[in-house]
Amino acid sequence: MEKSTIYTKTGDKGKTSLVGGKRVDKTHIRLDAYGTVDELNSFVGLLVCGLMDTELKDFLLYVQNKLFVVGSYLATEAEAQSEKSAVIITEKDIEALETMMDKIDAELPKLTRFILPGGSESAARAHICRTVCRRAERNVYRVAEEYPIHEMILIFLNRLSDFFFLTARFESQKTGKEMYWEQK
Repeated sequence: MEKSTIYTKTGDKGKTSLVGGKRVDKTHIRLDAYGTVDELNSFVGLLVCGLMDTELKDFLLYVQNKLFVVGSYLATEAEAQSEKSAVIITEKDIEALETMMDKIDAELPKLTRFILPGGSESAARAHICRTVCRRAERNVYRVAEEYPIHEMILIFLNRLSDFFFLTARFESQKTGKEMYWEQK
């Protein structure tokens, strides 16, 4: 098998192809959506690098795989979507997120104040994942205004940002340095 070239030169004039072959501007809303999901996936990889908890690391690998298929779904033009691709995120995936969130939340003290991003390096990384996830969710909602998007993807991204918030709190608790907003 011959090695492929990484550069194709087909995007040099501001166009790219969706999965299915349709050429679109690089400013197309689908690109914003799947590009932000890709960015989130990269930040999740960075978060994993600073974690010690094996169960959490394994769960984040599961999340990364789900984000990859969400990105692929978003990169595929609606006309090329198969029935199978419409169920890439299932109720089982939402339940897995909620179960992990409940487990993490059970170990945290009651939240009585607003949290500032930070507290530890891994907590700060989780907060970055949370905010990028929120942006990804907003971008996918913009796509959904013009193209059909499976509801489970939107629910998954919404739960995922909450998961990253809890993960940040969980990581801050390990150092005892959860940071709170203080109005001055």
